Amino acid sequence: MNAAPAPLSLEELKSFLWGAATLLRGQIDASGYKEFIFPLLFFKRISDVYDEQFGVYLDESGGDAEYAAEQEYPVRIPSGCLWRDVRKCAENVGRRLVDAFTRIESANPPRRVDGLDVGGLSGIFGDKSGWLNKNKMPDAIVRSLVEHFSRHNLSLAACPADEMGLAYEYLIGQFANDAGHTAQEFYTNRTVVELMAEMLRPAPGETLYDPTCGSGGMLVKSLEYVRNRGGAWRSVRVFGQEVNALTSAIARMNLYLHGVEDFSVACADTLAAPAFTDGGAVRRFDVVLANPPYSIKDWDRASFEHDRWGRNTLGTPPQGRADYAFLQHILASLDRRTGRAAVLLPHGVLFRQEEREMRRKLVESDLVEAVVGLGANLFFNSPMEACILVLRTRKSPARRNRILFVNAVLEVARRNAESFLEDAHRERILAAYRDDAPKPGFSRSVPVSEIEGKDWSLSIPLYVAPPAEADGADAPCPPLPDALAAWEETRPALAESLAALDAWLEPAGKEDAR
Repeated sequence: MNAAPAPLSLEELKSFLWGAATLLRGQIDASGYKEFIFPLLFFKRISDVYDEQFGVYLDESGGDAEYAAEQEYPVRIPSGCLWRDVRKCAENVGRRLVDAFTRIESANPPRRVDGLDVGGLSGIFGDKSGWLNKNKMPDAIVRSLVEHFSRHNLSLAACPADEMGLAYEYLIGQFANDAGHTAQEFYTNRTVVELMAEMLRPAPGETLYDPTCGSGGMLVKSLEYVRNRGGAWRSVRVFGQEVNALTSAIARMNLYLHGVEDFSVACADTLAAPAFTDGGAVRRFDVVLANPPYSIKDWDRASFEHDRWGRNTLGTPPQGRADYAFLQHILASLDRRTGRAAVLLPHGVLFRQEEREMRRKLVESDLVEAVVGLGANLFFNSPMEACILVLRTRKSPARRNRILFVNAVLEVARRNAESFLEDAHRERILAAYRDDAPKPGFSRSVPVSEIEGKDWSLSIPLYVAPPAEADGADAPCPPLPDALAAWEETRPALAESLAALDAWLEPAGKEDAR
């Protein structure tokens, strides 16, 4: 029997993976690392797991290679497409990799379940054109990457799924730090995601959905919640959609590397082309977690105004802010009986005047269970504060026609230039979320009638005064998000006024020049 490879510690694995990325420094921009490192990591992992399982079949058959090759494998790898086969290539290594990627994808088609493609590896290696560009990725660089990954065995014995998943998340975080502002599109602070999962409590047998899933972190963390409590986490059906092709491929790899096989992640624009539909409406799910792109301007507002899927029940958002379009998609995606959602959104959605009517209808629908304000710097390379909207289609009787406000802006820790929620922060927020008793300066359950009296604003400080204000001291300055949102609203008018003033002054200037 073959000897098992020496296991790698998590720290060794992290160092090893990040070492591969450093080989690309100076060759391509940091934002492009993920285009090459993730496919290679995934290829090495599935190849080593295949070899590991092949060895088991070989041992149990007394060395019958034909028997071993005919057995079932989690991922089928065609002849000549294993890692060791590609490693033998000395020239046109990028082309050889692309050939292996393409054949592996073809050998592992998705299964059709309830009208949806589930599992499978079609397109999982992403856009392969970069591997064929020798100016960008010359043979010497590709060979150095292949040799680097060849240093360690990444089988299940050497790297259990849990450990591989943690290392993968670490790599995503490192790319986020290295790539600067581009990282937010595919990575959300894991401690915030853990809080959201704990609020929603996904359970075995339920459906789980993220309409803007990025690298799949919210889906993975939600499954982790079920597994950590001893639940049958593999019975949770997982769905995701992501507009960026490479990021959606990374999400699928992420799920596979965490041991998840039955999932459906689609690559398409959620607002323009929802991937999961049921007749003339979008499909409904038990649990939805999302961190939609904030206040995007480039979206098809005209189509949403006459949405064929009937999602625009609150109205059509302004062109410059699609936040309420994503929110309405999520509302339409909630199961009428069990549906619950946690959505990360900018504070502006709570009080911007241009969205007042949609906010009024949202509050009157009685689907908002809680509004939780988070602290600053919890998002990579951004000091912004965000809020979590917790939605529920069937509130408990005590919470009907009320919304719980939690002012958790101070619940944040910062260490080694990173901000995060410590266990104590999450526990305090969760305790407030689960208990309707008011906590001065921190949380309060507010009747809809009071919100109506404040012109349907959901701005948290209106309902949960900071301690200084509650004690009768001078009111503090408006929260940074409120001030920024107010500035954003007045900026277009100011620009128009300045342009008009400039046009008025221009003739005088020309006259003076003459």
